[in-house]
This record gives sequence, structure tokens and C-alpha cells, in this order.
Amino acid sequence: MSFSRKHLAIPYIIFLAAFVLFPLFIVVRFALTDADGAISFANFLNFFTDRNAIGTLCYSLGIAFVTTVVCLLIAYPTAYILARGGFKRSSAILVLFVMPMWINFTLRITALKEILTLLEGNLAMYPFLNTIVGMTYDFLPFMILPLYTSFLKLDKDLNEAAADLGANKVQVFLKITLPLSVPGIISGVTMVFLPAMTNYVVLDMLYNSTYIMGSLIGSYFAAYDWHNGSVISVVLLIIILLVTLLTDKYGDDTEKRGVAL
Repeated sequence: MSFSRKHLAIPYIIFLAAFVLFPLFIVVRFALTDADGAISFANFLNFFTDRNAIGTLCYSLGIAFVTTVVCLLIAYPTAYILARGGFKRSSAILVLFVMPMWINFTLRITALKEILTLLEGNLAMYPFLNTIVGMTYDFLPFMILPLYTSFLKLDKDLNEAAADLGANKVQVFLKITLPLSVPGIISGVTMVFLPAMTNYVVLDMLYNSTYIMGSLIGSYFAAYDWHNGSVISVVLLIIILLVTLLTDKYGDDTEKRGVAL
């Protein structure tokens, strides 16, 4: 009996149905039903009319946005230097940035907490700053890796051709390097922005008593309020889908412009 590619996909389909589609169905079901099991949109109405929930959403977006910007500002020049700096062992240097990911997350944040305590004293006095530092420390490798890959793929002949045509270094960067690195930027932003909205462990370990969306979801499920917790999960899922669609579209347009260039 010969197996085709369709047969090889069966285990993946089973895994996808059991661990992705079925849990997602349960979450959506609880989000669209009330305590009696009847279909209702009251859960969504309660969320969008609750000032605390909307405030938490806005705060989470702010945390994620600032974290993403800080990671991008640090990762972009770092990845560019590693990829285009002519280092003989750039891959080995890159491993140094990835190595913290191999260490247990709790140990890493605990070590960071001790450092921040020495620098700042009472961490509770700077909750937003501590959160940004913790998030950046946690997600920086996820921004560096896609940017590094994008820079490796850049054709050096384009820069030389632009220089021969009279473009200075700033013009070469703005007209060639930056546009062609946009796919890496988009990948890094997606990998940092979305998890940063829900990573409440960093807040808890750095003594930040403010809630983000992950904290809010956890509090609802801890209180066995699966309906409101599922609503927030669905709202986050919709945000993730919208961000993914927008970034994919922008990435495709940028790739087409790069091919035209």
C-alpha cells in the first residue's frame, strides 16, 4: 500500500483538530453562551461596557507597543552589525543573544529582579518601567532573529550599485536596506507585540500589581467564570488575526516593491 502526501498529513490534521480546533471551539462556545447554556452576546456587551476591562486592554496595548518599539530600536542595529559587519563568527555571537532563551524563564526573571532591586531599590515604585525592562529582556531575541535573517538575505550588490549612482550612506539605508528589511521587522513585531499583551508573569514577578489581558483572563478562570474569561480570549484572538492580516498584507506589498526594485 502506497502512501501519498495526503496520508502523511493525517497525523498533523488529527493533532490540529485535537489541540487547536477543539479547544478553540470550547472557548468560543463559552464566550457565546450564558450560565444556562443559552446563546447570548451579553458577555461581549459586558466586556465593552466595563471600564476596567477596556482600561486593561488599553494598558496592555500600551505595554506591548512600548516593548515592541524598545526591542526594535535595540535589535535593528544589533542584527545589522552581526549580519553585515564582516564578523568571521557572527553566528557564534548570535548564539550569545539566544542563550538566555535556553535558561528557565523563572530563573531569568528572578535574576533580573535582583539586578533591578540593586539599581532602583523598591521595584513597586516603578511598575511600568520594570515591566518594559522585563518584557524587553524576555522578547528581545525574538526580534533579533528575524531581522538577522532578513539582513543575511540582502544583496550587497544593490548597495554598491546605489553608491555608484551617487547615493550616500543615508540614502542607501533609507531607499534599499530599510525597505528590504521590512519583512524581518514585521516578523519581529508580530512575535513581540502579541505575546507582550498577555505575559502577566513578568508583571507578577517584578511586583507590578497592574493587570494586563493575561492577568484578567487568569483571574476570571481562577474564579470559575469561564464565560467572561472566554470572551477576553476571543477578543484577543480577533486582535491577533487583524494584526496578522495587516502585517501579512503589508509584507506582501513590500516584497513586491523589493522585487520591482
